[in-house]
Amino acid sequence: MSTTLTTPLPTGRQHVLELGGQRAVITAVGASIRSYSVDGRDVVLPFDETEIAPAFSGAVLAPWPNRLRDGVFGYEGHTYEVPLTEHARQTALHGLVAHAVFDTTHADATSVTLEHVVVPTHGYPWPVRVRLTYSLTDAGLHVRAEGTNLGATTAPYGIGFHPWLSPGGAEVDDCTLQVDATRHVTVDERLLPTGAERVDGDYDLREPRSLTGLDLDDAWIDVTRDAEGLSWIRLGCPDGRTVALWADDATRAWQVCTGDTVVHIARRGVAAEPMTCIADAFRTGDDLVHLAPGAGHTITWGLALI
Repeated sequence: MSTTLTTPLPTGRQHVLELGGQRAVITAVGASIRSYSVDGRDVVLPFDETEIAPAFSGAVLAPWPNRLRDGVFGYEGHTYEVPLTEHARQTALHGLVAHAVFDTTHADATSVTLEHVVVPTHGYPWPVRVRLTYSLTDAGLHVRAEGTNLGATTAPYGIGFHPWLSPGGAEVDDCTLQVDATRHVTVDERLLPTGAERVDGDYDLREPRSLTGLDLDDAWIDVTRDAEGLSWIRLGCPDGRTVALWADDATRAWQVCTGDTVVHIARRGVAAEPMTCIADAFRTGDDLVHLAPGAGHTITWGLALI
C-alpha cells in the first residue's frame, strides 16, 4: 500500500480578491500580500505561491516590528529572551507572526479577514490575537489590523507591515521617493537606533527625490499628516504612475529599504513599512503600545496606484 504525500505550499492558502481592474492575492502564511496589481500593473513586487516570502514580502510584523537588540528585553520587572533570527546583527527581527499560519474568519470576492493568536512562550508569554482585514475598494487596497490581548497581564506590543513597492518594471534609480516625516533615525552598525536628527541631505524626502545612488535601510519619525490625518509614502515611477501608501495616526514611524544588499530583492523595489514604533522599542519604550488585558489596538493603511 502506497501513500501519496501532498507538499504544502510555503505560503499556505491563497485568497484572491478582485474588483474592477484590481487583483490582490493574500496568503495564510504571514497574512502576506503576495501580489497586488491594477490593470495588470504590479503595485507591489509579487512572489510565487511556491516561494517562501522573500525578505518578509507583504508580511505582518508583530508583536514587534524591526529589530530587537540581542533578543532580550525587560518588562514590568521581568526579563524575557526571544530567539535571535538575524544572527549577523544579533537581533530578533520582525516579531513572531511573519511566518505563522493565519486562520480565515471571513472571505468574499473583495475582502478577507485572517487572524492568529500568538502562542505564549517564556520569551513572550502574552496570547495576543492579531487580526487582519484586507479589502479592495474603489480607492485601492485597504488594510485594517487589530491586536487584542487575550491574556491576564499587560502585554508590550507593536506592529508593522512590509510591502515592497514595485517600480513597474523600471529601475529603482529612475524613480522618485517622497516620505511624510521630519526626523531621521540614526543607527549603529547593527542598524539599531542611536537617536534622531532633523531631516537633511539624502534623508530629506519631504518632497519627491530621485533615488539614484540612494541606498536606504532607514527609519523616519515625527511623521506628518494631511488634512484627513493620513501620512504618505509615494514612489514616483517612469511610467507616469505613482505607487502611494497611506497610513492613519496609529503609524508613528516609516521604514524605507531599497534592498540593495537584500537577497532576492537586489534593488528591484522599495520597502515602505508603516510601523507603530521603531526598532528596539521593547527595550527603549519609545512609542511602545501597552495592551491591557482585553484591550485592543487598531491601525489602518492602504495602497493605491495613481
